[in-house]
Amino acid sequence: MFSNLNNSIIKCNKCSRLVEFRKKIAQNKRKQYLDQTYWAKPITGFGDKSAKILFVGLAPAAHGGTRTGRVFTGDKSSEFLYKCLHKVKISNQPTSTHIYDGLKLNNAYITTALKCVPPEDKPTSEELHNCFNFFDKEINNLKNLKVIVALGKIAFDACVSFYKTNYNFSDKIKFQHNKIYHLTNKILLVGCYHPSPRNVNTGRIDEKKMTNLFKKVLRLV
Repeated sequence: MFSNLNNSIIKCNKCSRLVEFRKKIAQNKRKQYLDQTYWAKPITGFGDKSAKILFVGLAPAAHGGTRTGRVFTGDKSSEFLYKCLHKVKISNQPTSTHIYDGLKLNNAYITTALKCVPPEDKPTSEELHNCFNFFDKEINNLKNLKVIVALGKIAFDACVSFYKTNYNFSDKIKFQHNKIYHLTNKILLVGCYHPSPRNVNTGRIDEKKMTNLFKKVLRLV
């Protein structure tokens, strides 16, 4: 099921603005990646297909996932995220650098609500709703899913919008780090600060706060 879904995701060219932008990124590479060929296609989910935990970001990073071909791979956000995931034994290693690095997730799957990087990290509602079809199939393919962890407020808002659109979710909820919300299909939604350099450098999130949240999520499942 996942292989068919992932093939459909990779081949998608539905949103012309996003197609154009991801191609532009692949041409205008960062200096340190000039010798690399960028993936520059939609990003699929990654991890344990029998997972009870789903981590959701908004979209692949321009020079992370869009370059490497794997969600949360090859950028500063992934460095911090996987350092914390490894500490609580959700991942087998503390780094996520490229698709052949041997990374494995235990009882967790990670994806993005939007499969392509949007300009200024701001997708249109139409672009998000186009991707919700894929997101819905990912959730339904994860038969053991218990908890969704939204990495950042924008990803959290996207998850809420998705549930309002697809599962008649009507509760008025606001993003809050470490808070648990009940969704309509017996799945829990947990708000989590994004593991971005900005949040880490300002002290909004640190390893202790992040690992404590992940330990809490593990207790929920």
